[in-house]
Amino acid sequence: MVHLKFWSLGRYPNQEPRVNEVLIKVVVSTVTAGDCELRRFDIATWIWVPVRLFMGIFKPRIKSLGQEFSGVIEEIGSDVKNCQVGMEIFSTGGMKMGGCGEYVCLPESHPICPKPTNLSLRAAAAISTGGTNAVHFLRKGQVGEGDDVLINDAGGSIGTMSLQISKHLGAKVTCIDKAEKHGMLNSLGADKVIDYRESDFTILDDKYDVIIDIAGITKLNAAFSRLKPNGRLVLGNPTFTSMLWAAWATMTTDKQALVSLAGENQDDNLYLKELTEQGVVKIPIDRSYKLDEIVEAHRYVETGYKQGNVLIIL
Repeated sequence: MVHLKFWSLGRYPNQEPRVNEVLIKVVVSTVTAGDCELRRFDIATWIWVPVRLFMGIFKPRIKSLGQEFSGVIEEIGSDVKNCQVGMEIFSTGGMKMGGCGEYVCLPESHPICPKPTNLSLRAAAAISTGGTNAVHFLRKGQVGEGDDVLINDAGGSIGTMSLQISKHLGAKVTCIDKAEKHGMLNSLGADKVIDYRESDFTILDDKYDVIIDIAGITKLNAAFSRLKPNGRLVLGNPTFTSMLWAAWATMTTDKQALVSLAGENQDDNLYLKELTEQGVVKIPIDRSYKLDEIVEAHRYVETGYKQGNVLIIL
């Protein structure tokens, strides 16, 4: 159920940049599965308490959703050196969110990146969250030339980035998602696609060097059996139980089960900018909504049929 009672839209009162901050006028934001999870507070048990303390115990302290966005720098603090007024940028608010507000204030040290020259602000808004998570997971999995890679839940923002960057690194990629997304995944370079409603990859014959699990595999032992010797299973959405299992499986086999959450990294954003400008990475856009249609946008994302990215136009 979509419930936005405590979330507000627009500019905070008296929001001005401090000496080391920039004030960004947001042009486009997105709605990701992570936004919906935070709105519902559907948080994994092992991080529930710290996230609850950060976000607010009885109601949200952070008043605007939106993990990622694009926009234009409107004001800068007196100590800001590398950002200029009028610069078109893309960035992420991270856990502080804020992308669905009209303005966002961020420190200059935050990963604020110039917009790729070949992208509009609309497309650039959808780079950071999917892209930085994808880069992180592929790095943890040590994906490289000639690897057979499987991506579970490949049709969303993280999955589509993981697919394209894996291909750039020279991997052969199998994607798992609904059949309705297979056309898009094929257009982005997938070598094979599987509809999880029709086939269970854990009982098929294929084996992989790396499995990137974005959705949260429940049959962990079965998935582990689909790895080649010295293979890597990257758990992108771990539960406390799966973390314990991962530690045990890594200690007792010749394979690795890896758990690590992505952080906010300017170098990764610059890398994604470079890949985008080289034409390596495309940003698939499914639907665009106006800000006052954000409830409908959340409802659509929660259906699980989102292909790539959903935008919020401010």
